Amino acid sequence: MSLWIATAVAVLLLAAIATAGLSGFRISHPLAVLFALARATLQLAALSLVLTGILANPLWVGIGLGVMYVAAVGTAAARARPTPVLPLAVAMLVGPVTVLSIVFATGAIEFSPRYVLAIGGIVIGNTMTIAILTQRLFRSSVVDHWDEVEGWLALGATPRQSTLELGRGAVRTALLPSIDQTRTTGIVVLPGAFVGAIFAGASPLEAGRFQLVVLAGILAAGVLTAVLLTRWTGARGHTLIGRARRSQGVKHGEQRF
Repeated sequence: MSLWIATAVAVLLLAAIATAGLSGFRISHPLAVLFALARATLQLAALSLVLTGILANPLWVGIGLGVMYVAAVGTAAARARPTPVLPLAVAMLVGPVTVLSIVFATGAIEFSPRYVLAIGGIVIGNTMTIAILTQRLFRSSVVDHWDEVEGWLALGATPRQSTLELGRGAVRTALLPSIDQTRTTGIVVLPGAFVGAIFAGASPLEAGRFQLVVLAGILAAGVLTAVLLTRWTGARGHTLIGRARRSQGVKHGEQRF
């Protein structure tokens, strides 16, 4: 019980530091960190209760991954408005499905329910982050360079052609955190999959192999998702682009978490 109390105290102190920092810098929604941690607590508690049964049943693993995917798409859609949900959902599906197919078809990781759930959950979560960053960066770039986009359209360029370079920049920037995390793994970053494998009893060498596959999967899924998103969004026409400009979520320093 004392360990749980210590954990609660540590989490509350860390949450207080983050909230105070946001409040002190006058960032909007300073309680977002506190709410996020509260939600994470409830979700982790629920996950802990059902995880034992899920790991032993392939059907429940599939259902669990489906729930993760739907939640990821819903979160990304809310953050990336006015991006249409269908292209976003398809792009976020292509990346993880491709990665899981390659990882298990090659035999790099044993095909078992627990590994499918573990790698699938990691890849889906990182794909969601990259999708959100890509769309928000792409939309902001279009808004900031709207005169340039209109100029290309006036010269006869298609919507996709007029936003091609902006899309490339958005993809490159959105992937930077994942690329840098991969580059610094083992030096700056001690990744969770590696630590989890060690705690589960794997040798450091085996844990490193597992982590390498996970990192490659994150990058591959992220690239596929980000590229598909920018291509499909850019091809939707200047009507959608103009709507993104009018409904810009970040206005004059107003930031939503």
